[in-house]
Amino acid sequence: MSIDADGTRPVNQPRPPVEILRYTAFTHDPAGGNPAGVVLDARGLDDATMLAIAARVGYSETAFVTSRDEANRRFGVRYFSPLAEVAFCGHATVALAVALAERTGPGEIVLDTPAGEIPVATTSQDGAVLATLTSVATRSRPAESGELDAALEALGWEADDLDPALPPHVAFGGNDHLVLAAATRTRLASLDYDFDGLAEVMRRHDWTTVQLVWRESPERFHARDPFPVGGVVEDPATGAAAAAFGGYLRALGLVTAPTRISIRQGEDMGRPSDLLIDVDPRSARTRVTGGAVPIG
Repeated sequence: MSIDADGTRPVNQPRPPVEILRYTAFTHDPAGGNPAGVVLDARGLDDATMLAIAARVGYSETAFVTSRDEANRRFGVRYFSPLAEVAFCGHATVALAVALAERTGPGEIVLDTPAGEIPVATTSQDGAVLATLTSVATRSRPAESGELDAALEALGWEADDLDPALPPHVAFGGNDHLVLAAATRTRLASLDYDFDGLAEVMRRHDWTTVQLVWRESPERFHARDPFPVGGVVEDPATGAAAAAFGGYLRALGLVTAPTRISIRQGEDMGRPSDLLIDVDPRSARTRVTGGAVPIG
């Protein structure tokens, strides 16, 4: 009898229906957080099929496990938005890690992603599972004037809307994100942008999201992340952008000792999310922690 290359079934035996899990990440409330699709067995699925599944699920990203090494708790993962593949997605990583922990027990796993190797630790606390991912090496650079002007125009923001103490940067934590700091919480709360215009600017510069932040205190920020290039107006929680933001703070010298910073996101769109990042000035990597729960 002929066997598939992955050793799972006879060649002539039809593949069983793909099981799609739905979790919401960076929350313990099914009504909060950022929903993600999770496919724990995507072995044998081609790019077109994974993209079609992500489009049908309709969330900002769906994570697909494309290879499994159970003995070493190592998994190959790819991420698709409804419109395209993305190199890395933090909230879908947290959702996937929690789904795996619920089935195989908490502990350490390693994800091989298009952005690089991502270690993830899962723990159980009071019946809830928390996942902590360690990002790839982050970096951050000042935004160029042309990049900034085009983004502000699409957002409908003025230069005076920005916090001069937190300069615009393009930060990387697996993907590139433009980071803009609002001078006031009111400015952050009022988001009515040119969807197609901002998407065009982001495609031109290969940005995954625009991360809009407001600093409540040195260790607490509020964030909003437009994601038109993924076909989504706004992300309720963006783990990859949070990782990049850790690199941004480190590059600006705003973290001088190992520090935990909380990011509140999604509040203005009715899906509150809480992301915790651990930033060490001696390390280029950011640790991002959050919970996730099944929905539906």
